[in-house]
Amino acid sequence: MYYICIMEIERSNSQMRKGVLELCILSIVSRQDAYASDIIEKLKEAKLIVVEGTLYPLLTRLKNEGLLSYRWEESTQGPPRKYYKITETGQTALGEMTDDWKGLVEAVERLLE
Repeated sequence: MYYICIMEIERSNSQMRKGVLELCILSIVSRQDAYASDIIEKLKEAKLIVVEGTLYPLLTRLKNEGLLSYRWEESTQGPPRKYYKITETGQTALGEMTDDWKGLVEAVERLLE
């Protein structure tokens, strides 16, 4: 029974982290266009450890949903790099997600007091 509870907690943590990562990615890219390794570095600095295998599917989904776009830029250190940029729709979504996040944090903090 203990094992099942641990698995449920890990799955729940994974789902919460996934939603938070989308918000964080949009926030990072809203400040300036970013290369995937730049996004990973910022997430690591914030203690939201992410590997490329986690990031790329999220970037692809955000792009497919019209929240991000990208451009290719030549690199002096290897192949061209894909830089992500937030779209107008992404800016709107970021604002809504930020408001939702703040409301959620306030509600949870009230319950935890």
